[in-house]
Amino acid sequence: MHTPPTPARFLHEVRRTARLAAPLAAGHLASGLVSFVDALIAGHHGTATLAAMSVGTALLWLPLLAPMGTLMALPPAVSQLDGGGRRAEIGPLFRQALWLALALGLGLFVLLSLAPLLLRPMGITADIVPGVTAFLHAVRWGIPAFTLYLAMRYLSDGLHWSMPTMLVGFGGLALLAPVAYVLTNGRLGLPALGVVGIGVATALVFWAQALAFAWYLARSPRFRDLALFSHWQGPRWAALRPLLRTGLPIGVMVTMEGGLFAVTALLIGRLGDVPVAAHQVALNVATLCFMLPFGIAEATTVRVGHALGRSDLPGIRNAAFAGLVLAMVTQTCSALLMLLGHNTIAALYSTDPAVIALGGSLLLYAALFQFPDGVQVVCAGALRGLQDTRVPMWLTALAYWGIGMPVGAGLGLWLGWGPKGMWLGLSAGLLVAAILLSRRFLRSSQQLPTRHTPMTDGA
Repeated sequence: MHTPPTPARFLHEVRRTARLAAPLAAGHLASGLVSFVDALIAGHHGTATLAAMSVGTALLWLPLLAPMGTLMALPPAVSQLDGGGRRAEIGPLFRQALWLALALGLGLFVLLSLAPLLLRPMGITADIVPGVTAFLHAVRWGIPAFTLYLAMRYLSDGLHWSMPTMLVGFGGLALLAPVAYVLTNGRLGLPALGVVGIGVATALVFWAQALAFAWYLARSPRFRDLALFSHWQGPRWAALRPLLRTGLPIGVMVTMEGGLFAVTALLIGRLGDVPVAAHQVALNVATLCFMLPFGIAEATTVRVGHALGRSDLPGIRNAAFAGLVLAMVTQTCSALLMLLGHNTIAALYSTDPAVIALGGSLLLYAALFQFPDGVQVVCAGALRGLQDTRVPMWLTALAYWGIGMPVGAGLGLWLGWGPKGMWLGLSAGLLVAAILLSRRFLRSSQQLPTRHTPMTDGA
């Protein structure tokens, strides 16, 4: 079906995307606020605790991005099946996605168990190493639950129902804040666990969110016709292979972007407690702001996938451009927030004047990349909706690791600019990614792909 694009149709698409994106962005914001709450509790416990959590969080989220990205193959596949009138195939696809999520979670558990062995070879200062190790060993127990939660969440998102993502996200946040505070500071007669308490609380929240989402999917009439849990099927390679074929490049692409930030944190970890803590402040704020365009990008993926399922080429472009308009609004607000309130925001995280001064200055650098960050994430989401993932993977590799990391390392370490030079490298990488991915989408959306059937063979 090819409906000519009109201003009225575009405005309708903007509204549809906004309605879908708002709960997604709110849910991502809740997830980002988990790190915000962790950082506040750690920062007020002590600069060393905040530094240990900063490095530990980098080592946690860098490998966690791979399964997150891989499972992002599920929303466009589900959306295309729904748009093409093939809802009966969604349940079998979902059950295979659960097996994939469980395997990814268990693999990541093993990886996090071994990650502390890399700390000393990476040059992380010795006083941070014990805290980082303890944090990772505590939080790893929640990782399988988190990957299962992602599979369930992506199913719901792919069916244009994103409200549970928001509710479960804020529910987890409401649980995390008191539990992390009690365990970290030793309240209610419990021993003070420091950074370990933050890891334990985060793991508990992951399990609570997974169980809550499973209960909702099993009980909600909205999903009853899909028979999601009516019976169990063993893993089938014929069904898993297409998911991996599309999802693995997404996982690599997302990991390369997140890796740019995580490795930056690890390199700054060589400079001492104050630079690490200041970087964590700026990174946490930038991550919170990123949750808004990230939610818009996921909504764009679903809307593009739905248009692809009904073979609507103008609808594909309308969905992508609607996402870009919405992202520019959120990024304008984020940039203004950082420019006008950088020192005030930094003071929320720490009472150390040195951390506040450096963290506030880094937020000015974060304001620089708000617009390219919004463009690149929405274009990447639109390309996922088209199942165009392999070429974007190489484009982001060039942008982040061919441009961003060399520029950041050169300015920050070799020329002695410190964290500020590293953040200029982040800006350079995101700008190049925005240019390359937007050009790729314009090219890929000129005609319908020759193969766009969702990957359910053998399910």
